[in-house]
Amino acid sequence: MSEAKNYRDALKQSVFKKISKAAEIQEVETYVIGGFVRDYILQRGVVKDIDIVAVGSGIELANQVSRLLPNKPKVQVFKTYGTAMLRADDIEIEFVGARKESYNENSRNPVVENGTLEDDQNRRDFTINTLALSLSPQKYGELLDPFGGVRDLEAKIIRTPLDPDITYSDDPLRMMRAIRFATQLNFTIEKESLDAISRNKNRIKIITKERIVEELHKIMLSDVPSIGFILLEKTGLLKYILPELTALKGIDEEEGQTHKDNFYHTLEVVDNISQNTDDLWLRWAALLHDIGKAPTKRFHKRNGWTFHGHEFVGAKMVFQLFKRLKMPLNDKMKFVQKMVLMSSRPIVIASEVTDSAVRRLIFDAGNYINQLMTLCEADITTKNPKRFRKYHNNFKIVRQKMIEVEERDQIRNFQPPITGEKIMETFNIKPSREIGIIKEAIKEAILEGVIPNEYDAAYNYMMQKGIELGLKA
Repeated sequence: MSEAKNYRDALKQSVFKKISKAAEIQEVETYVIGGFVRDYILQRGVVKDIDIVAVGSGIELANQVSRLLPNKPKVQVFKTYGTAMLRADDIEIEFVGARKESYNENSRNPVVENGTLEDDQNRRDFTINTLALSLSPQKYGELLDPFGGVRDLEAKIIRTPLDPDITYSDDPLRMMRAIRFATQLNFTIEKESLDAISRNKNRIKIITKERIVEELHKIMLSDVPSIGFILLEKTGLLKYILPELTALKGIDEEEGQTHKDNFYHTLEVVDNISQNTDDLWLRWAALLHDIGKAPTKRFHKRNGWTFHGHEFVGAKMVFQLFKRLKMPLNDKMKFVQKMVLMSSRPIVIASEVTDSAVRRLIFDAGNYINQLMTLCEADITTKNPKRFRKYHNNFKIVRQKMIEVEERDQIRNFQPPITGEKIMETFNIKPSREIGIIKEAIKEAILEGVIPNEYDAAYNYMMQKGIELGLKA
């Protein structure tokens, strides 16, 4: 065990005094354990949740704490897991009795029985999460560190307290958690532990899609998400979770012509966009923007490697991917689809920025135009400084043109000034295909800049098209 240190300063908040008092009343050893202690030592900032371990009943301790707090917060009890939770000072506090666990091969849900603090620390995933601070009055703030968790924090290492093969096989979600912590903290997974993830990768199949996605979201929201995705690929986990990404890996060569490795390009785009937005779903769009390239990859002697229609194919793949991972099939999925579908549009117009092309871009992207531009700017991964500056300057021109066009023409989510009812009234006709033809012609004329986005101009254009179709006003 590491040399005992006292961390009384970590326990200054009044709620810890209340828990200590409740533990004294209940006559149970009590500790704050895990993430709170880890993050305090790392000085990671605001505390949102605290885990409390009682060598006895965690539920009874929670009820006692509630009675001592001024507003007597409601205690939520989860009898199946032997845990309880309450909120105090905007902090979520979970109480559990110290326990030891045993697992069967087909489930990550353990058989639980009462245990000692040592048993409880043994069952935890990583040494940096075994750290415990005593809340007993006589040992208040004393650190219990049986596995050298502080040493691993200082060395920036992710390591399991026991045999990693057993740790990961028992609960395969821990493999995702190891990679997530390595990404969030910019830590290194100890070699034996990393090798154990590779050996146990197929065990991820017993984990629910929802829990996997929860960890993916946390990796995605890290400062440098590529750290996690590279580890997922290196250990072989990624092919079980996102085979659409592993399909992008590698460089093919035909007749001396190669293409870029679209897997590593994708990770660069995700890292780029993460510097400019915390929008989870825009980051997902960056991760998936090129998934259509694997199924559309072709080689032509004259044109070399092509990926024709990869945006359209990729947008359809987004739905299947979200469905398979049990992710939301609502507006979030539709947003990612739209970003993937339109991901090349600003790039195409950047070389020749015409008013009509910008009008169409704004019309089709609608309220998502700024997110689309952010995605396309992140998509510039060239290592040639001259080309890098050129592409970014072109996008600045596009953005400026967007402002000018939008102020003048008010295109974003616009509805043509002439309605179907007005066309029927003017030409005294019933619902028919001619109405759709005229409405489409007016919309196209506005987007092409033939007429301004104004009622009088649209009305005159309607009359002209009506006559061409043989209608009489």
